Amino acid sequence: MTQRLYVESVTLRYDQRTISTDLTVAIPDGSFTVIVGPNACGKSTLLRALSRLLQPASGRVVLDGSSIGDLPAREVARRLGLLPQSSIAPDGITVADLVARGRYPHQSFLRQWSQADEAAVASAMEATRVTELADRLVDELSGGQRQRVWIAMVLAQETPILLLDEPTTFLDIAHQIELLDLLADLNRQGRTVVAVLHDLNHACRYASHLVAVREGAIVAQGAPSGIVSERLVEQVFGLACMIIPDPVSGTPMIVPKGRHGMNGTNRAETAT
Repeated sequence: MTQRLYVESVTLRYDQRTISTDLTVAIPDGSFTVIVGPNACGKSTLLRALSRLLQPASGRVVLDGSSIGDLPAREVARRLGLLPQSSIAPDGITVADLVARGRYPHQSFLRQWSQADEAAVASAMEATRVTELADRLVDELSGGQRQRVWIAMVLAQETPILLLDEPTTFLDIAHQIELLDLLADLNRQGRTVVAVLHDLNHACRYASHLVAVREGAIVAQGAPSGIVSERLVEQVFGLACMIIPDPVSGTPMIVPKGRHGMNGTNRAETAT
């Protein structure tokens, strides 16, 4: 598979704290790539490097054959849409105005707001089901509603590559599945999607390409059906589990063993 976006022998650090060393990862074009791993393992750091928010201490991030750091910011924003882990909206901004900011990379002195921009904003709001919130202030919304508005802004950019850091945060289970279905639809329509997810079962169900990270290093990458095993889950997450086929998708499904695998009724019966 070809790659428009990849990191090559990079070292990633914050100040003097090194997160990853000599890291090489390629994002397959047209894939739904999901990055998984335990807390503080370097997942979000890798995504920040892919989006040019974090400059590598060494090595390079490549986008369309060029070092991403050498490309103009507006040009990067036309190719990559990013939803960071936490976002803060300006005070007093409405939902429609915030989503419209996703069209900024397409504006210039010679190209002002157009019908194409209007259509992109309307389509993004409809896809994320926030159209009815258009005139509401963003800071009046619930956490889940705000998350959907931010996602709408990223969709309005209409970039061929989408990067999302924990996009299901603040969403209840129904809206999590709705969002992941939307991302899967966008992927089938030709967009490359890269997401950091905490839920390994969601990752296995939706990802075409999985990247497992632990302590800043890549432990495994590939199709979930090819790499997810009981050994891998224990190696990456320190979790003893069973792997069974997902009854809906047929993809690997992780069933934790835990220390208390019995339900309350069985425990009560055992105690007597």
